[in-house]
Amino acid sequence: MGASFDPRPHYHRSGFSRRHRAMSEINVTPFVDVMLVLLVVFMVAAPLLTVGVPIDLPRSDARPLPENTKPLNITIDKNGRIYLQDEEIALDSLVPRLKVIFENRQDDRIYVHGDKAVDYGTVIKVMGVMNAAGFSRVALVTDTEH
Repeated sequence: MGASFDPRPHYHRSGFSRRHRAMSEINVTPFVDVMLVLLVVFMVAAPLLTVGVPIDLPRSDARPLPENTKPLNITIDKNGRIYLQDEEIALDSLVPRLKVIFENRQDDRIYVHGDKAVDYGTVIKVMGVMNAAGFSRVALVTDTEH
């Protein structure tokens, strides 16, 4: 009678360990997919995060801002005439009128409407006079593109 001794445990004979071994590889495909999606999202969103003064005159896709009070408008027509609301005003009397108006309207913004045919220097001169007087909340207004 002879006995044979198999040093391997019994479960090895059935092939259990060969079929159910732990996988030691990391699957990076889902990680790469998520990274590519995030890359595309950030590439699209990054240009929209830039801050600046909208000077794309005369048309833009921007929506109008909601206002609780009537906004303060300065309009420059194609002949270079300056209007405060609907009243024509000289450039040298613009700042004193704005100071009187802003005694009651502390945090309001001034909207500048410039005709696209007006000289760009005229618009800049009006904005420069207001800025030198301490009015820093000045915005250029554009028309919506159809």
